[in-house]
This record gives sequence, C-alpha cells and structure tokens, in this order.
Amino acid sequence: MDSNIKSIVVKFLTDKPVRKTPYQVKGVFIRNFKNESIVPMLDGSKRDRFLYPRVQVKILDEQIYLIGIDEGVSPVLEISEKIEKLDFGNITFQIQDRDISQFKNEFISSNQLIDYEFITPWVALNNMTGKKYNKLEDSDKHSYLTKLIGQNIIFIAKELNLDLGKEIYIKLELSSLVAQKIDEKSWGSFKGTFKTNCILPNYIGLGNGITRGLGTIFYDQDVILNNSESSENEVELLKNLAKEKGLETIDVLDVPKPKRKNKRKASFKKKSRNKLRRNKNKKTFKSNGRVHNENYNILENNEGDNIDQKNYNTEEHHKRQHKF
Repeated sequence: MDSNIKSIVVKFLTDKPVRKTPYQVKGVFIRNFKNESIVPMLDGSKRDRFLYPRVQVKILDEQIYLIGIDEGVSPVLEISEKIEKLDFGNITFQIQDRDISQFKNEFISSNQLIDYEFITPWVALNNMTGKKYNKLEDSDKHSYLTKLIGQNIIFIAKELNLDLGKEIYIKLELSSLVAQKIDEKSWGSFKGTFKTNCILPNYIGLGNGITRGLGTIFYDQDVILNNSESSENEVELLKNLAKEKGLETIDVLDVPKPKRKNKRKASFKKKSRNKLRRNKNKKTFKSNGRVHNENYNILENNEGDNIDQKNYNTEEHHKRQHKF
C-alpha cells in the first residue's frame, strides 16, 4: 500500500550547543521570519485546519531539528535553506551546516513490526486520562496505555485522510508504569519503546506536549529499507505477528475521524461567551466550552498544550515565558 504522505527532517548544525526550548526556537522564527510560510504553521493560525501539527520543532542532543509532515514539508525546506543564524537576543547561533532528509510513503501499514523508541518523555496522561488511569488495577494499566498509543496513531492517520486497514498491532514496553509528572499541568509521562505494524515519520510527537518536543519517536529506518522487497501481504504479516508475544489489537473503526471546528459556530459561541461575561453580575454561568475525547490526546489541536484554549505560540506569549 502506498501513501502520498511525505516528511522532512532538517538538523541544523550550529557553532555552539543549543540549550533552548522548542518554544524559544519557534519564537525566533515567528519574530524574525514573519513573511515565511512556516510561521502560520507555528503561531496557531492554522489550528482550525490542521488538528495535528504539520511542523514540529525539537531540541535533541543540543541541536535544533525541524520536522515537516505533508503540508509542512515545503515550509520547512524553504526556511532551512534561508537561515544563516538564529538570534535569541542574549545569544546567537550561527548555522554552519544542515542535514536534510526527505521521505515518502509515511503512515502506511507494514508487513513487519517496527521498533520505536521514545527519545523524549511520552506524555500519555492528561488531567482526564490521568484520573482514569489512576483508578485502574495495575494489571490493566499497561493495556490502557497500549491502546492509547494505537488510538493516537489511528486518529492522526485519519486526520491525514489515510486508511490503515481494519486494525493495527501494538506492543508496549515501559521502564515503569508509574507516571512521572510534567510541570504544573499534572500530566503523566513514561519512558520506553513500542512496536507496531505502521510506518511513522521519524521524530514526530505522540501524546500531549508535542509542541514542547515531548513524545518524540525514533526508529532505525535502515530496517525498513533493507526489507523493502518483502512481500506486502497479509500472510507475511501474520507470520511476523506470530513471533511476538504481548501484542494488542486496535480496531481502526473504533477510532472516530477527527472533526474540525465549524468557524461559523465557533464565532457564534465566542460572541455568546462575551455576552455572558458582560452579564456576569446578573447571572453566574460556568462552562469551559471544551470538547475532548479522552482516548486520543488530541486536545492540543494544531499547536499543542491548548488545554485552556489559549494560543501559547504568539510572540507575546513567548516574550512572557522566555527571555530572548
């Protein structure tokens, strides 16, 4: 099965180690490259169109990585060829070189199980899923997390209008089932690896906190390349699955297709909320207006961490959060 989904990974080789956050890097892009096509992919302008961020920024081994998926490929390629330096105000990084890798046929089913590693903490649990997870027996927690990964992969694939078939297979291995807290949000993170019969773009994020660089996955792409001539049929897949223990099956049909916001309805709701605020002295009204499917961790919409429906990627927010 072929896919028309492409991806790009650009690693910037700088003159000194980069000890900045992805938010700070995005802030420099937004501030210094206002006319570039990558900016709307970073500042939240396209969050109504793209439920999963098409451009992601990572800091790995003290180097900057830009990842583009589908519509994000061209903007990443364009900016990577123009950047000569990144000025953070208190420090400037000179771009000495750049490694650019492009790939195609992403987000497709494979006839083999592929090993992925979380190279940054996987934030599987937010406030809602965390409460449910903590109530589970220890024997059920592993299965719950496994299904979260599978459902998240399917949800993203459907958001990209891709067909993964009837079901996918997941095997999860974690260093501990005790969730590590992330910041003030009480999110729960884990370290570990997983296997699945899906080919996913390297360095993309899964779970919560994607725009913070969290949930970043990595796999050895040579493994796929060396097996590219294998027969892509169900018999081959079943043979590979039979060798693995602890696999869980996720039904693709159980995961709904993502629904984008209706701008007209959203505008009406916004006006209604403003009216209620004006009349707050007359009447008390309590509602957060959020719609969240607790199984898929896509609450962050286009530009992650959108727990409170705030735009955390504007230049103003960056100025408040970080000193450039």
